[in-house]
Amino acid sequence: MAALLAPAISGEVGLRLLLAPLSSNIVVRTASCAVGIGLPVYSTYRAIEKKDQAEKERLLLYWAAYGSFSIVEVFADKLISSVPLYYHAKFAILVWLQFPSNGGSKHVYRRYLRPFFRKHQGKIDRILNILSKELTKFVSNHEDEIRFVENMAVRGATTASYIVNGLDQPGQSEEVNVTEDRDSIPTEEADTPRGETRA
Repeated sequence: MAALLAPAISGEVGLRLLLAPLSSNIVVRTASCAVGIGLPVYSTYRAIEKKDQAEKERLLLYWAAYGSFSIVEVFADKLISSVPLYYHAKFAILVWLQFPSNGGSKHVYRRYLRPFFRKHQGKIDRILNILSKELTKFVSNHEDEIRFVENMAVRGATTASYIVNGLDQPGQSEEVNVTEDRDSIPTEEADTPRGETRA
Protein backbone atom coordinates (compact mmCIF):
# COMPACT_ATOMS: atom_id res chain seq x y z
CA MET A 1 0.00 0.00 0.00
CA ALA A 2 2.82 2.40 0.91
CA ALA A 3 4.53 1.67 -2.42
CA LEU A 4 1.39 2.77 -4.26
CA LEU A 5 1.04 6.00 -2.30
CA ALA A 6 4.70 7.08 -2.48
CA PRO A 7 4.64 8.44 -6.07
CA ALA A 8 1.37 10.29 -5.45
CA ILE A 9 2.66 11.83 -2.22
CA SER A 10 6.02 12.83 -3.71
CA GLY A 11 4.26 14.34 -6.75
CA GLU A 12 1.91 16.31 -4.54
CA VAL A 13 4.75 17.53 -2.33
CA GLY A 14 6.72 18.56 -5.43
CA LEU A 15 3.78 20.48 -6.88
CA ARG A 16 3.10 22.21 -3.57
CA LEU A 17 6.75 23.18 -3.25
CA LEU A 18 6.83 24.45 -6.84
CA LEU A 19 3.56 26.34 -6.81
CA ALA A 20 3.53 27.61 -3.22
CA PRO A 21 3.67 31.41 -3.26
CA LEU A 22 6.27 31.48 -0.52
CA SER A 23 8.53 28.80 -1.97
CA SER A 24 12.04 29.72 -2.95
CA ASN A 25 12.53 31.36 -6.32
CA ILE A 26 15.43 28.97 -6.84
CA VAL A 27 13.03 26.01 -7.06
CA VAL A 28 10.76 27.79 -9.54
CA ARG A 29 13.70 29.08 -11.59
CA THR A 30 15.15 25.58 -11.79
CA ALA A 31 11.80 24.18 -12.89
CA SER A 32 11.47 26.97 -15.47
CA CYS A 33 14.90 26.15 -16.85
CA ALA A 34 14.07 22.44 -17.01
CA VAL A 35 10.72 23.00 -18.75
CA GLY A 36 11.72 26.01 -20.83
CA ILE A 37 15.16 24.88 -22.01
CA GLY A 38 16.09 21.34 -20.94
CA LEU A 39 12.99 19.55 -22.21
CA PRO A 40 12.86 21.46 -25.55
CA VAL A 41 16.58 20.90 -26.19
CA TYR A 42 16.15 17.15 -25.75
CA SER A 43 12.93 17.20 -27.80
CA THR A 44 14.77 19.07 -30.56
CA TYR A 45 17.51 16.43 -30.54
CA ARG A 46 14.94 13.66 -30.83
CA ALA A 47 13.04 15.41 -33.64
CA ILE A 48 16.26 15.90 -35.62
CA GLU A 49 17.37 12.29 -35.13
CA LYS A 50 13.94 10.87 -36.02
CA LYS A 51 13.57 13.30 -38.95
CA ASP A 52 10.06 14.16 -37.71
CA GLN A 53 9.01 17.24 -39.72
CA ALA A 54 5.86 17.99 -37.69
CA GLU A 55 7.82 17.90 -34.43
CA LYS A 56 10.58 20.06 -35.95
CA GLU A 57 8.01 22.68 -36.97
CA ARG A 58 6.41 22.62 -33.51
CA LEU A 59 9.81 23.09 -31.89
CA LEU A 60 10.78 25.89 -34.28
CA LEU A 61 7.60 27.70 -33.28
CA TYR A 62 8.47 27.10 -29.63
CA TRP A 63 12.03 28.42 -30.00
CA ALA A 64 10.77 31.52 -31.81
CA ALA A 65 8.26 32.20 -29.02
CA TYR A 66 10.80 31.40 -26.29
CA GLY A 67 13.44 33.64 -27.87
CA SER A 68 10.98 36.53 -28.09
CA PHE A 69 9.97 35.99 -24.48
CA SER A 70 13.66 36.00 -23.47
CA ILE A 71 14.32 39.27 -25.33
CA VAL A 72 11.41 40.95 -23.55
CA GLU A 73 12.64 39.53 -20.25
CA VAL A 74 16.17 40.92 -20.77
CA PHE A 75 14.98 44.44 -21.54
CA ALA A 76 12.36 44.51 -18.76
CA ASP A 77 14.54 42.81 -16.15
CA LYS A 78 14.43 45.59 -13.51
CA LEU A 79 10.69 45.98 -13.81
CA ILE A 80 9.97 42.24 -13.91
CA SER A 81 12.15 41.30 -10.95
CA SER A 82 10.00 43.39 -8.62
CA VAL A 83 6.72 41.73 -9.68
CA PRO A 84 5.51 39.29 -7.02
CA LEU A 85 5.24 35.68 -8.21
CA TYR A 86 6.92 36.55 -11.52
CA TYR A 87 8.84 33.28 -11.68
CA HIS A 88 5.66 31.31 -11.02
CA ALA A 89 3.98 33.14 -13.92
CA LYS A 90 7.04 32.52 -16.11
CA PHE A 91 6.89 28.81 -15.32
CA ALA A 92 3.20 28.71 -16.27
CA ILE A 93 3.89 30.58 -19.54
CA LEU A 94 6.73 28.20 -20.46
CA VAL A 95 4.51 25.19 -19.79
CA TRP A 96 1.81 26.79 -21.94
CA LEU A 97 4.30 27.45 -24.76
CA GLN A 98 5.97 24.04 -24.59
CA PHE A 99 3.21 21.48 -24.74
CA PRO A 100 1.56 20.84 -28.10
CA SER A 101 -1.93 20.12 -26.78
CA ASN A 102 -2.66 23.80 -26.14
CA GLY A 103 -0.68 25.24 -29.08
CA GLY A 104 0.66 28.18 -27.08
CA SER A 105 3.77 28.76 -29.18
CA LYS A 106 1.76 28.46 -32.41
CA HIS A 107 -0.67 31.07 -31.08
CA VAL A 108 2.16 33.47 -30.11
CA TYR A 109 3.80 33.01 -33.51
CA ARG A 110 0.65 33.54 -35.57
CA ARG A 111 -0.83 36.32 -33.43
CA TYR A 112 2.28 38.40 -32.61
CA LEU A 113 5.56 37.33 -34.21
CA ARG A 114 4.49 36.72 -37.79
CA PRO A 115 2.63 40.06 -38.19
CA PHE A 116 5.50 41.95 -36.53
CA PHE A 117 8.17 40.40 -38.75
CA ARG A 118 6.09 40.78 -41.92
CA LYS A 119 5.60 44.47 -41.17
CA HIS A 120 9.26 45.15 -40.35
CA GLN A 121 11.04 42.54 -42.49
CA GLY A 122 12.68 45.09 -44.83
CA LYS A 123 14.11 47.16 -41.97
CA ILE A 124 15.33 44.09 -40.10
CA ASP A 125 17.00 42.70 -43.24
CA ARG A 126 18.80 46.02 -43.83
CA ILE A 127 20.02 46.13 -40.22
CA LEU A 128 21.20 42.52 -40.39
CA ASN A 129 23.07 43.19 -43.66
CA ILE A 130 24.85 46.19 -42.11
CA LEU A 131 25.72 44.16 -38.99
CA SER A 132 26.95 41.27 -41.13
CA LYS A 133 29.24 43.57 -43.15
CA GLU A 134 30.58 45.22 -39.99
CA LEU A 135 31.18 41.85 -38.35
CA THR A 136 33.00 40.56 -41.44
CA LYS A 137 35.13 43.72 -41.50
CA PHE A 138 35.89 43.39 -37.77
CA VAL A 139 36.88 39.73 -38.13
CA SER A 140 39.16 40.43 -41.11
CA ASN A 141 40.81 43.39 -39.30
CA HIS A 142 41.40 41.36 -36.13
CA GLU A 143 42.14 37.96 -37.64
CA ASP A 144 45.48 37.56 -35.83
CA GLU A 145 43.98 38.39 -32.43
CA ILE A 146 41.08 36.01 -33.02
CA ARG A 147 43.46 33.19 -33.97
CA PHE A 148 45.55 33.91 -30.86
CA VAL A 149 42.46 33.73 -28.61
CA GLU A 150 41.32 30.58 -30.40
CA ASN A 151 44.72 28.92 -29.89
CA MET A 152 44.78 29.94 -26.24
CA ALA A 153 41.28 28.49 -25.76
CA VAL A 154 42.31 25.21 -27.40
CA ARG A 155 45.45 25.02 -25.27
CA GLY A 156 43.45 25.79 -22.13
CA ALA A 157 40.89 23.12 -22.98
CA THR A 158 43.66 20.61 -23.72
CA THR A 159 45.41 21.38 -20.44
CA ALA A 160 42.13 21.09 -18.56
CA SER A 161 41.53 17.74 -20.22
CA TYR A 162 44.95 16.49 -19.10
CA ILE A 163 44.31 17.69 -15.56
CA VAL A 164 40.88 16.07 -15.43
CA ASN A 165 42.22 12.80 -16.82
CA GLY A 166 45.17 12.84 -14.41
CA LEU A 167 47.88 13.02 -17.06
CA ASP A 168 50.96 15.17 -16.61
CA GLN A 169 51.91 15.93 -20.19
CA PRO A 170 50.42 15.94 -23.66
CA GLY A 171 51.12 12.63 -25.38
CA GLN A 172 51.25 10.68 -22.13
CA SER A 173 48.76 7.90 -21.75
CA GLU A 174 48.04 5.54 -18.90
CA GLU A 175 49.61 2.61 -20.76
CA VAL A 176 52.93 4.30 -21.46
CA ASN A 177 55.43 3.58 -18.68
CA VAL A 178 58.52 5.63 -19.35
CA THR A 179 60.66 6.12 -16.27
CA GLU A 180 63.23 8.84 -15.83
CA ASP A 181 65.84 6.44 -14.40
CA ARG A 182 68.74 6.23 -16.91
CA ASP A 183 69.56 2.62 -16.01
CA SER A 184 66.11 1.25 -16.79
CA ILE A 185 64.83 0.51 -20.27
CA PRO A 186 61.52 2.13 -21.22
CA THR A 187 58.75 -0.33 -22.00
CA GLU A 188 57.33 1.76 -24.81
CA GLU A 189 58.39 5.04 -26.32
CA ALA A 190 55.87 7.84 -26.45
CA ASP A 191 56.85 8.68 -30.06
CA THR A 192 56.08 5.22 -31.39
CA PRO A 193 52.50 4.77 -32.56
CA ARG A 194 50.69 1.75 -31.19
CA GLY A 195 51.05 -1.42 -33.15
CA GLU A 196 54.40 -0.36 -34.66
CA THR A 197 57.81 -1.39 -33.45
CA ARG A 198 60.99 0.57 -33.93
CA ALA A 199 63.70 -1.01 -36.01
